[in-house]
Amino acid sequence: MLVVGLQGSPRKKGNTNFLLSSFMGAAEKFGARTQIIDVTQKDIIPCKEYTVCEKKGYCPIEDDVKDEIYPLLREADVVVVATPIFFYNMTAQLKAVVDRCQTFWARKYKLKLKDPGAGMRRGLLLSVGATKGKNLFEGLNLTTQYFFDAIGAKFEASLTYRGIEGPRDMANHPTVVEDVEETARRLLTPFQGRKKVLFACRENACRSQMASALAQFLGGDKLDVSSGGSEPAEKINPDMVKVMHAKGIDMEFRTPRSMEQALADDTPELIITMGCGEQCPLVPGAEIRDWDLPDPAGQSIEFMQDVRDEIEKRVVRLIDEIA
Repeated sequence: MLVVGLQGSPRKKGNTNFLLSSFMGAAEKFGARTQIIDVTQKDIIPCKEYTVCEKKGYCPIEDDVKDEIYPLLREADVVVVATPIFFYNMTAQLKAVVDRCQTFWARKYKLKLKDPGAGMRRGLLLSVGATKGKNLFEGLNLTTQYFFDAIGAKFEASLTYRGIEGPRDMANHPTVVEDVEETARRLLTPFQGRKKVLFACRENACRSQMASALAQFLGGDKLDVSSGGSEPAEKINPDMVKVMHAKGIDMEFRTPRSMEQALADDTPELIITMGCGEQCPLVPGAEIRDWDLPDPAGQSIEFMQDVRDEIEKRVVRLIDEIA
């Protein structure tokens, strides 16, 4: 379970940072991995309205949004937006990230592709404002609502505080600790109890990527999935992407990773291997199964489709077994 926080405040030790750090600490108590992205410290180029994303589904701008933030938003189970109020909305640095997520909107609504993690992904808004007007958070709520829709996250909750201006106003707030812990409990409880499954193959570019995406798409409420390879490739297999897109499943923003990286994130209860042989990991207490699937890399598209369909059948049986 990964919780990604977008920190939009230019103040390194301000009230927004305190609120976000408090929530992340509470999330870790529930077993979550957490990662905060300080967007004010990233190389972020604002949207230039090239419209490439709406025509082809990708953004041509090369910066930290494309290289780092896009993949993390797609990997995250929970996305947290944290910002002070600037003119009744989020900060400019954070808004630049939101604008660049038109790419997600285009893939969802123009290309009609389904994000495998959208069924379970949740969104949380954290915000503070100096004034006390009743409309203080209305603009921010609307922007955040449509941002979460674009990235495939259900807008689950918000914690917003008025009259916060002094440097330690949030730290001294009488209910913030209780608010944060209760929100973390409500938001993260549905993610607990899912069976942790690692799909492993040699390059993590094809079979294990398809299996993890299908498991996430078909059974994300029952399975907490990851994938890795014994000899990870530089990028995922383009033919695999094509056959998954033919089923409407979006494989963008994924990159192969080693099994060591996958195991560093979490300890699986079940490891399903797909041809990585003796190099597959031995994890104390984890069950290991071998699906013995042929490697479709370098084969015809029809062969890739057959392997995809076989993986889907086995994933469905796995979900039924766990259910």
